Amino acid sequence: MDPTIKTTNAAPDPGAQALDAPWPAAQAHSHYLRNLLVTRPEIGSWLGETQAQALGAEQMSDFLAGQPSSTDGQLKSALRRLRQRVMSTLVVRDLGGAASLGEVVESMTVLAELSTNWALDFVHRQLSEQFGEPLDSRGQPQRLLVIGMGKLGGRELNVSSDVDYIFIYPEEGQTAGGGGRRIDNYDFFQRLGKRLIGALGELTEDGRVFRVDMRLRPNGDSGPLVCSLDSLEQYLITQGREWERYAWIKARVLNQGVNLQAEWLRALQEISRPFVFRKYLDFGAINAMRDLHAQIRREVARKEMAEHIKLGPGGIREIEFMAQVFQLIRGGRDPALQARPTLTVLALLAERRLLPAENERELAGAYDFLRRLEHRLQYVNDAQTHRLPGNGQDRLQIARSMGFADWPAFAGVLDGHRAIVSRCFEEVFSEPAEGAHPLLAIWEEVAAGDDALERLATLGFRQPQAMLERLRSFRQSSRYLQLPASNRERLDALGPRLIDAAAATGTPDATWRRGLDFLETISRRGAYLALLQQYPQALSQLADLIGSSSWAADYLTRHPILLDELLDSRIFDVTTDWQGFRDELQARLAQHLDDTEREMDILRETHHAQVFHFLAQDIAGLHTVEHLADRLSQLADIMVQTTMDLCWRRLRERHPDPGQPPRFAVIAYGKLGGKELGFASDLDLVYLHDDPQDGTGELYARLGQRMSTWMSSRTSAGMLFEVDLRLRPNGESGMLVSPIKAFRDYQLRHAWVWEHQALTRARFCAGDPAVGAQFEAIRIEILRQPRDLATLREEVLTMRRRMFDEHGSRSEEDFDIKHDRGGLIDVEFIVQYLILGHAHAHARLCGNLGNIALLGIAAELGLIAVELADPARDAYREFRRMQHVLRLNAGRRARVERASVSRRIAAVGALWLAVFETS
Repeated sequence: MDPTIKTTNAAPDPGAQALDAPWPAAQAHSHYLRNLLVTRPEIGSWLGETQAQALGAEQMSDFLAGQPSSTDGQLKSALRRLRQRVMSTLVVRDLGGAASLGEVVESMTVLAELSTNWALDFVHRQLSEQFGEPLDSRGQPQRLLVIGMGKLGGRELNVSSDVDYIFIYPEEGQTAGGGGRRIDNYDFFQRLGKRLIGALGELTEDGRVFRVDMRLRPNGDSGPLVCSLDSLEQYLITQGREWERYAWIKARVLNQGVNLQAEWLRALQEISRPFVFRKYLDFGAINAMRDLHAQIRREVARKEMAEHIKLGPGGIREIEFMAQVFQLIRGGRDPALQARPTLTVLALLAERRLLPAENERELAGAYDFLRRLEHRLQYVNDAQTHRLPGNGQDRLQIARSMGFADWPAFAGVLDGHRAIVSRCFEEVFSEPAEGAHPLLAIWEEVAAGDDALERLATLGFRQPQAMLERLRSFRQSSRYLQLPASNRERLDALGPRLIDAAAATGTPDATWRRGLDFLETISRRGAYLALLQQYPQALSQLADLIGSSSWAADYLTRHPILLDELLDSRIFDVTTDWQGFRDELQARLAQHLDDTEREMDILRETHHAQVFHFLAQDIAGLHTVEHLADRLSQLADIMVQTTMDLCWRRLRERHPDPGQPPRFAVIAYGKLGGKELGFASDLDLVYLHDDPQDGTGELYARLGQRMSTWMSSRTSAGMLFEVDLRLRPNGESGMLVSPIKAFRDYQLRHAWVWEHQALTRARFCAGDPAVGAQFEAIRIEILRQPRDLATLREEVLTMRRRMFDEHGSRSEEDFDIKHDRGGLIDVEFIVQYLILGHAHAHARLCGNLGNIALLGIAAELGLIAVELADPARDAYREFRRMQHVLRLNAGRRARVERASVSRRIAAVGALWLAVFETS
């Protein structure tokens, strides 16, 4: 909590006080209400009947329905008299402590919606009688789309606000004619728009309903009053500006009832959403919003409006800006952030940890306070004002209406709220570090050669000459020279900071090389450069990651969208909420139902982001290899299941019983089957089904093929997994999806020993659990078959020799951790041999528990000596750790100096000799 907030004199909760003779308080505050009660005595009767509860659309509609409205004059009078009643009710209820801010803005929003639709229908019928209905290309009648902008669009309308409208009609064409002449649709809707504005905004003896502001339309005051959907689309594509994206965030079509044509509403949304919400993370929006707000602040200063609670420092506009900049940046990728109400957006930002929870609470409190103050300023004379009064008596009245004894007590709390808003605003919109970076001369190659070399050496770079040559090559490349000026400016600001960040890591030269390669990759993506420029901590974290792992650098280079994850405070949260992960994934997919391309991208983006979290945690030393593999395997299970669900939804209507879930199972082999998945592992899968209905075999083959394509295809978001299906019965020549009975028959009668070895670490990972249970029963049945140990030994040794011949290093100095004698595969073959040779007598060996645990069980059963098993288990664990570390930096082949692991090799070799009794 900001220390400038004085909670002892805080205004009471407006909804907490009982309504107790509020009229005197309301009349004392509001000249508007006093005059209204004198000139319109019937308002007093209305208040007596309605002021005890909030006004709703039904009451407002009933009032209009009871008023004569067959002429222009009668319509205008009815609408204005309704507004008088709504306003008087809100003044009384709000100042009496009975109405919350939410009630006030919702009542005003409903009044605007209702009066607009009432007038729109009236004027449309008038013009249709004269010229006939305006027709679209199919000969169907059209209605004008009235788009509410600003606070009206966000359902946040204040009590004396004007309304910001944009008028759009669906298609060009002509009216039907009818009893009068035909005119172009443009002329029809132009006339309609003018009459609608008059019906709402013309000043009569009853006042007006709302002032209508049309300046947000395409081309503003210089543009036509109405335009077609095609014209709007062309304008937004070719001329739409950043501030218009900001304005369109809250855009909402107000048409209801007979005025609503759903197909044209959808057509408008298809045009406006891509303009406002970009598919990528648009961090460049921060600069545009910062420039827009700076322009407003300059205007405020010029007009000496420091006491302006909307536009001044710490005012309402700054809270709205904070919410809306995150919407512009992320709304395209997170549709929930396309919500319009400010408080809703702030809550969503806190929920996603994009805004600190304390900031959200403070901003929500400030917003409520400032908006209630705004209304009290406007209740006085029904004037659209946001300026604090200068007169002492007026100040006292405002302070008391906010629940304070005097102006100083009120002003202290107000200043505290505005200080909080300003502080939070600066945290979001603060400019990146200004001034020349100390290393700029090196980046721009201004520093003399020897001076630059000495400076880089002092910073810890071991190859400064090579570094300068790489930098010179980069800055002279066509890629750099042809960059847009704004991108090159951002890149030149980041370059010296990358040198600085690389110097702070343990591997400055490698970090620099990888970092420059990464900047070169994203150099044409201004949004990513803007992110790194706006958030220096992201650049530091980037340097730490890529300096620790070449694989991490390559992964980020392939998926630069993951930069955003560096801003997520949950990135180092080692406790994964898997149910929350599933729910969030399903929510994202639901926003793009049956859009195959987008669904495939969402799967990839979600998977890549979670893998990146695990990668950052792993590099930070927060996981053991075993725990990391468990998490990567569980993540893969979820992605395979989700892929199956999405693919089945497109095929289920071809099933004889479309409502039945697929009797289909995905069996994981290899690394995924043994829950030893690494960052770059592919998936070894087998597809099974148990569906007796005719024709389902072909259907499930389509499902399996589609799943494999969905997972292994490369889209704009990259690849989900490489999928290997060669372990299925009969390999590449076998059926893609096997009936469960055929699978059992194959395993019993035709499978090779190596296929039974593979079965030792296979498991059900997605699909129908009943089919999965059948598979597990078959797996155990096969593993527990009695086997001749001598024959089994020879088969296993033959396969091991073949693998060594293909992949072994044959080096006396280097040791291949996986393939060489005494390495990982030797341990795996020992375990597989023990299972296949002894599971018929020891069911415990059938558990898919991992090689370390199974070696321990074999020792407990007396199949191997404990003094041999334990060192081999330790060696296996250490080899996995070393392999993992090496693959993060040295690609797929993991080799070390043989002498450094001789003790581990010997431990595995001793167990191998004891088990196979061969040299």
